[in-house]
Amino acid sequence: MKQRILITLCLFLSLGACAESEFPNILFLAEGKKSPSAKLSVVKWMQGHWRGEAFGGVIEEVWAPALGDSMMGAFKLVVAGKVKFYEIEAISEEDGSLIFRLKHFHSDLKGWETKDKTLDFKLVKVKDDKVYFDGLTLEKISDDSVNIYVAIDERGKVTEHKFSYQRVN
Repeated sequence: MKQRILITLCLFLSLGACAESEFPNILFLAEGKKSPSAKLSVVKWMQGHWRGEAFGGVIEEVWAPALGDSMMGAFKLVVAGKVKFYEIEAISEEDGSLIFRLKHFHSDLKGWETKDKTLDFKLVKVKDDKVYFDGLTLEKISDDSVNIYVAIDERGKVTEHKFSYQRVN
């Protein structure tokens, strides 16, 4: 039986259900609030090849340098030597701020989301070592170590998941 990991950003929950105590490393953009101004330079430390462990397997992300007002990334999860799923990701400059978008794919590259649907994470806050998107946080630990925190909905229960990566090259 295929295990599906569905990422939901508390879009269907009230902000009260997304209390900071439940999610110590994740922030959510208040309804009607505008994202702060930012440039891609605040996430340039994400470029490179990263690897870690999660969901019972190996996780890998590759981020290209900024080009054309965006950074392009790819993710995959490999369990027992088999790809479970992929993601195509982009962090883009839009309207003077940043947005993180992703789309999931099964191992055969058939999409999870409908054709024109993406998961969109608007920028919430920028700190020197952390960039908070709505339900997703990028954290620089060192030049060779990063964490990504994501709010994940599994069967109606939203929890914070940490993905720790080490630089491959």
